[in-house]
Amino acid sequence: MRESTVHRLEPRTFYYTFGPNEPALTVKSGDVVVARTRDAGGFNEKMEPMPEEMKQRNDATLLCERNPQVGPVYIEEAEPGDVLAVTIQQIKLNREHAWSRHRSHFGSLTGEVPGKQLFLNEPVPEAKFDWQLDLKKNTGILELKSSKQKRVEIPLHPFLGSIGVAPRFGRVETSLVPGEFGGNMDCIETREDSILYLPVWVRGAYFSFGDVHAAQGDGELCGVALETTAEVTMKLDILKRKSIDWPRIEDETYIMTTGSGQPLIDCVRLATVELVKWLVDDYGFEKWEAFQVISQAGTMRIGNVVDPSYTVVAKFPKKYLPA
Repeated sequence: MRESTVHRLEPRTFYYTFGPNEPALTVKSGDVVVARTRDAGGFNEKMEPMPEEMKQRNDATLLCERNPQVGPVYIEEAEPGDVLAVTIQQIKLNREHAWSRHRSHFGSLTGEVPGKQLFLNEPVPEAKFDWQLDLKKNTGILELKSSKQKRVEIPLHPFLGSIGVAPRFGRVETSLVPGEFGGNMDCIETREDSILYLPVWVRGAYFSFGDVHAAQGDGELCGVALETTAEVTMKLDILKRKSIDWPRIEDETYIMTTGSGQPLIDCVRLATVELVKWLVDDYGFEKWEAFQVISQAGTMRIGNVVDPSYTVVAKFPKKYLPA
């Protein structure tokens, strides 16, 4: 077996789209990639803004400069119909603070977009929140100036909010959108020691990632998590002729599937159908018996209800899988 090569990627361009952009790196299946991310606003670990020459430019489209992506990484063996298995080996936070905010026209409690008022109520007021990160204790701290509880301290669980490959049918999607290609799923399950399985739609896969969150609640309700930076280490393996329709995730305890779209019930349906297929194809379950066991033993999390497409993660405990 070929020994893995470790590649340290120093991005010269950060992309705001998932698609067949110019590869930043070409690797072989089994190789490891190490790279530092920028936060959702483009700031690095020193809070330095991104230089203009490092931003993706597209004269035909006004790009939203959010969630800059590292990559893409071109995997030589990847072909349509394969699966890219991404083992997230480490997400090492490298900044002692994170930020979040409320936006007037973004989030789960607003239906407004600029120029389009859907409700009679006033928009959510703009506000920015600066969180301190205790990297030794692995906690996040927020001072609450106007509340009876003057300070909260929560556990951190770093994960990649945005991670994916080039979409199917030649599409190019912004880094704000999740889909069958992965993308901006905002699922806390894409964390250290998890394996993310992505369907390959384009030769080379064109794998990209970014938008590290130090922590986030279910749904990312205000639209912004604890936005920060990290050094990320991932192993990339191509599984030949193992076709899947939606991203899948595996950790020590669960196998998981994702579904992205609108309305939210369609996300539930997509994730559940993919989970039934996984149990049938790989673990020998009969279809309707799989559906019954998922109905009684499965769990779900909402990744986001704020992006152009929502995301749901359906989970099945590994303890109920055949030995």
